[in-house]
Amino acid sequence: MASYNDEEPVARGTIPTMKQSWADLFRWRQRVSITNEYGEVTTEWQSPEPLKNPVSLLMQLSARDWLFFLVGFLAWTADAFDFHALSIQTVKLAKYYDTSKTNITTAITLTLLLRSVGAAFFGLAGDKFGRKWPMVVNMLVLGLLQIATIYSITFQQFLAVRSLFGLFMGGVYGNAIAMALENCPVNARGLMSGILQQGYSFGYVLAACANLGVGGATETWKTVFWIAAGFSVAVGLVRICFPESQQFLAAKRSGKPKVTPAAFWHETRLMLAKEWRMCIYCIILMTWFNYYSHTSQDSYTTFLLTQKEFNNGAASRGSILMKVGACVGGTIIGYVSQFVGRRRAMVGAALISACLIPAWILPTGERSLSASGFFMQFFVQGAWGVIPIHLNELSPPAFRSSFPGITYQLGNMISSPSAQIVNAIAESHFITGVSGDRVEAYGPTMGVATAIIALGIAVTAALGPEKKGSRFETTAPAGAETAEVQKASDPEAGSDTDGRLEKEVEIKVEHA
Repeated sequence: MASYNDEEPVARGTIPTMKQSWADLFRWRQRVSITNEYGEVTTEWQSPEPLKNPVSLLMQLSARDWLFFLVGFLAWTADAFDFHALSIQTVKLAKYYDTSKTNITTAITLTLLLRSVGAAFFGLAGDKFGRKWPMVVNMLVLGLLQIATIYSITFQQFLAVRSLFGLFMGGVYGNAIAMALENCPVNARGLMSGILQQGYSFGYVLAACANLGVGGATETWKTVFWIAAGFSVAVGLVRICFPESQQFLAAKRSGKPKVTPAAFWHETRLMLAKEWRMCIYCIILMTWFNYYSHTSQDSYTTFLLTQKEFNNGAASRGSILMKVGACVGGTIIGYVSQFVGRRRAMVGAALISACLIPAWILPTGERSLSASGFFMQFFVQGAWGVIPIHLNELSPPAFRSSFPGITYQLGNMISSPSAQIVNAIAESHFITGVSGDRVEAYGPTMGVATAIIALGIAVTAALGPEKKGSRFETTAPAGAETAEVQKASDPEAGSDTDGRLEKEVEIKVEHA
């Protein structure tokens, strides 16, 4: 049973938070911060809830909740399909444009670099205007840019289109997870977070299946891009048919004053002034996590083709089984995080994945590599399965679209050279391959890098905050508090109104 404990409030400041977080990691009872409908925060010690039947958790979602969740899942899946249509066809594209694999991965770097810009623009648009139309624009333009990639004649045109692609790709994540999770029941969030995050892995599986289906001929990369374009456009058209998120519809029905741009940016500035430490922490965490996934998966198909000397079919099957493991692991560990806590789940999964690295890169047969790849990604994406709800719970409540998206994509931006670094190091170092020939050292490069990253994640998560169980469902959209104060302020009060406004809103944001 939960019990309120007034003696141990949540620590403030960087060092006190790290000390408290480290100590809490070894306490079975979990420190939970609760924000009520008035913005007041209390701290409770709670014994973890017993794991419930996942079917009963899924049944707690209403038809409307499922609708929003599935649209968010499909958007994230299409986003991943679009991205991995390139990464799993690096060898084909290198032959098509007559360049090195490292040069092809420059496109991945540029995409990841510019995703943060799109995340900032579309995330803030999602917090101000709602989740619907920013996502519709994102998905339709992504489809068009996939088509533009197909018609890129020169390598320079190809890089330019993929850079523009990154701008729009960056806007999907924040709006998708906010729309999908903001109305989930509290005790179902861990499970739903795990399922949602695996939209990324499912997108990879679909892209790998498409690659397997079209064969290994150089020109077939275009067919995979056509499929990706159709998928993105279809999701955008489907989203048009469904209503805005419940949060924004409820705000309209309640008669809240219209959120002006000045009110929105005013609250954004206050949030950044108060939550800058949390912003930096989440960016660091997401930098580690993005290095984690991109280092362990973006060059995996290339690793199978070059170092293990698989053909296109065997490499595609290995990649598919690897990401099936990711889908299963992310769902299960996301579900378990509801019981053991978000940080324990991430730390445990990261450490286990580090231990699996030898089994992941040393075998030579398709079956053994597929099995070890399955379990490696079970834990890599298992740790990732906690991230959507963990970021939502750490976010300032009124900024659940922009905050997760921006911090995630800034981490992506910092880690953007990961695939390029792996390819550059591997192509400059050689080992003896299965046939006895000298081959590029993808396995050792990926193994050493992933071990370092997994340990970095374990340390960062162990020392970071956790707000499991925080309630944010009734929080008004960003800018609504300022708009209410503006409406209540006396317009005849002159310059003193601005001072009152500043003070009142700061108090509200401080409580939130």
